[in-house]
Amino acid sequence: MAKELEHLIQLCEQELSNRGYGFTRHRRISESWGELLQWVREKGYNSFNADIGYQYCDEVFGASIISSISKDDQVRLRAIRMLISYQKDGDFEFRTPSVSRTFNGQTGKTMEDYLHYLRTIVSLDENTISNKRYYLLSLNAYLENRRIALEDVDVDTFINFYAYQNYSLASKHNSNGTLRLFLRYTYDTGITSRDYSTYILSDNYKKHCKLPTTYTEEEIKGLLEAVDRASYIGKRDYLILLLASEYGWRSSDIVNFSFSQIDWDKNTITFSQQKTGVPVAYPLLSSIGNAIIDYLKHGRPNTDASQIIVAHESSKKGKKLSEETIHSIVTKHMRKANISNWTQKKHGPHSLRHSLAANLLKKNISIPVISTVLGHQNTESTKVYISVDNTRLKLCALPIPVLKATVYEGV
Repeated sequence: MAKELEHLIQLCEQELSNRGYGFTRHRRISESWGELLQWVREKGYNSFNADIGYQYCDEVFGASIISSISKDDQVRLRAIRMLISYQKDGDFEFRTPSVSRTFNGQTGKTMEDYLHYLRTIVSLDENTISNKRYYLLSLNAYLENRRIALEDVDVDTFINFYAYQNYSLASKHNSNGTLRLFLRYTYDTGITSRDYSTYILSDNYKKHCKLPTTYTEEEIKGLLEAVDRASYIGKRDYLILLLASEYGWRSSDIVNFSFSQIDWDKNTITFSQQKTGVPVAYPLLSSIGNAIIDYLKHGRPNTDASQIIVAHESSKKGKKLSEETIHSIVTKHMRKANISNWTQKKHGPHSLRHSLAANLLKKNISIPVISTVLGHQNTESTKVYISVDNTRLKLCALPIPVLKATVYEGV
């Protein structure tokens, strides 16, 4: 078995090199794999699989998820889970979960039935179901760890649940909506005797309660200049950043960008947005067109994929990228560009979308035009960007009227 695990480690070592892991990070992960190999030899196991990997994690770290373990152990845990996921899927899992990613117990079974109902009867799309699954998994893990059945929940259960999760206001709002609908489902179907959705307290969340994160045109320029366009991956990343910053595309539209959407004769790009289904059309800017051609001729792997932008890592080479990868690519180049305070701000592709809108507004482009560029269904969604334009906000200020009443004299 040791040789089997050694071979798996060799494959994963090569994968780390292909992905350009830094020396220090690579070394720490390799050391963790060496510690696992030594443990397996001492145990005398004849094969390596996920169960053995998780047994090692439970014995050495006390957990197979990142909650309640030290930063050093989180890195070591990540290394073991990388081996497990590579052996199973030929790729590293995107991130180590903080809660169990499987439903457990009777409550978990009920949640799985609910998601099946949403998929087959309500016909929700997979992105929506995935979002709901995330919050239901968190509640399932919390209830199972404390041996709380659905019929035993009360107001304090959910107060303590949210205190434990430490969600942001937006995440709590999304969780509230998911849990309320789930608990109404359990009541309507007779699974619970009471409507426990009433125990989910209002979060008083207001849409657009936060100012959108934006970057200046100079910062966006620095971001693009930070890309090493001489490399294959650099050509791909540069195209991704252009689509996000010059068109304001969402991650879902970037990963699904296909050859059929381009009309080279008319110099246009047309498609229906993944999130809203709203059809949009863009002029094929010379910067975008040149980046596409450069990537196709000198960067893109040989593949039959319909998507233009694909993965370069050996395990998924030539396959469609995930939306999480787009976020990681933007973050990587934010770091390289050394933009001031970027770590304290939103720094994914959506921040580039926000920046495009805010910078267009500063150039006196009208709200309806910006709304069209972003593919908003109405201008109300676009008006939030007015709040980040201090120059225009000052124009809205009304002069203080002169007060004639003597009662104010001398004040």
